[in-house]
Amino acid sequence: MTVGPFDRRRGRRAGPGEHGLLGARVRPGYDVRIVDISSGGVLVEGHHRLMPGATVELQLQREGRPVELVRGQVLRCGVSTLRESAVSYRGAIAFERYLWRF
Repeated sequence: MTVGPFDRRRGRRAGPGEHGLLGARVRPGYDVRIVDISSGGVLVEGHHRLMPGATVELQLQREGRPVELVRGQVLRCGVSTLRESAVSYRGAIAFERYLWRF
């Protein structure tokens, strides 16, 4: 998915402690941890597999602000951690619009 001439892979990324987000959720209700985020997309980790090519809605929560909804397309998803009791997945999502605050 291309969102204009900007190369999203070269955008500045904000990691944990830098992005100011309290939490994130992929609708319909899968909590995810943000690995890093930029104005063009996000890398998330959670216990639910994201289907590459799918359009998703991401809910971003900041302290003292309403939940921000951002739509995007899943670019890739793979297993990040494999344990006897749980599997974690890491997925990349390209935003449909740019977020200029990252």
